[in-house]
Amino acid sequence: MARTKKSSSNGEVVKQATAQSSGKLEAVKLAMEQIEKQYGRGSIMRFGEIGQKLDVSVISTGCLPLDLALGVGGVPRGRIIEIYGPEASGKTTVCLSIIAQAQKHGGVAAFIDAEHALDPLWAERIGVKLDDLLISQPDTGEQALEIAESLIRSGGVDVLVIDSVAALVPRAEIEGEMGDAVMGLQARLMSQALRKLTAVISKSKTVVIFTNQLRQKIGIMFGNPETTTGGLALKFYSSVRIDVRKIETLKEGDKVYGSRHRAKIVKNKVSSPFRIAEFDVMGDSGISREGGIMDVGVEMEVIGKSGAFFRYGETMIGQGKQAAVMYLKEKPEMARKIVDEIMAKSKRTPGRVEVGKEEEKE
Repeated sequence: MARTKKSSSNGEVVKQATAQSSGKLEAVKLAMEQIEKQYGRGSIMRFGEIGQKLDVSVISTGCLPLDLALGVGGVPRGRIIEIYGPEASGKTTVCLSIIAQAQKHGGVAAFIDAEHALDPLWAERIGVKLDDLLISQPDTGEQALEIAESLIRSGGVDVLVIDSVAALVPRAEIEGEMGDAVMGLQARLMSQALRKLTAVISKSKTVVIFTNQLRQKIGIMFGNPETTTGGLALKFYSSVRIDVRKIETLKEGDKVYGSRHRAKIVKNKVSSPFRIAEFDVMGDSGISREGGIMDVGVEMEVIGKSGAFFRYGETMIGQGKQAAVMYLKEKPEMARKIVDEIMAKSKRTPGRVEVGKEEEKE
């Protein structure tokens, strides 16, 4: 008898819990309907409904080691990227390489040249189509960020580069006298702009890249004395932060033909951070694509190395790295095959670049 009473009371508890649960679901459903009515369709949804859309679409940097270090095959769309480093470290070169890759896939790119220092000849050597590039040379930081906001809101720009944060001078500073105290103006400007832009950038799927300069903190005895300009806001809002440094000058005898650079992924919200990529920048063509393929190929044992000789499968591709690089330039099919093998080994798929028109997406 006692057992019968216990089982019936358990049944009642289950019924009450089920009724309560269905009541909660109904309340949530009504709340969601109200939110959609007020803010529009898609303003709230179940995570499972958007799962298929969560795969990160990217734009390649044009540098295989850097694409792999980023973990997703390039810079993620709809995110803010910060590229910083000392002078002549390759920041603008990386940005122009990303622009060239976007244009190659039919994308639209814009360059806000706050430093008024863009070299069109260098951009053209890297592969940028100057006739298609949107360029602005604003007078003030406010103007630069308003132009950026208009371009992002248009939804038609795939890559937007702002070069650089240090050159985004607030209007009050420009209109003031030399020596006037303007503490925190630029930091406030950046903080306000990023608060406004973050949601718009996400919806428009634009890659927004800020380049930044380094400064020295005063009175630091221990730890890293380096810091970036523009306050802390950009550090928080950036999904990816890349520290770029020049580490070596490439010479043949006394003749300088390029430089070697190291990029460290200091922050990464789309993959693992703290990966390091090294790449060569040639004086006549920018980032060496084939040099990057050689470096990664040897590291992942896709390309065999014996002394100064490099071999792919049964094919000897050169004695010395420069000879092997020239061989791959002349044999693009082999270079593509090596890249495919590298991607398969790293468990990534080439072809996640997504820019331009629907039919041009890869």
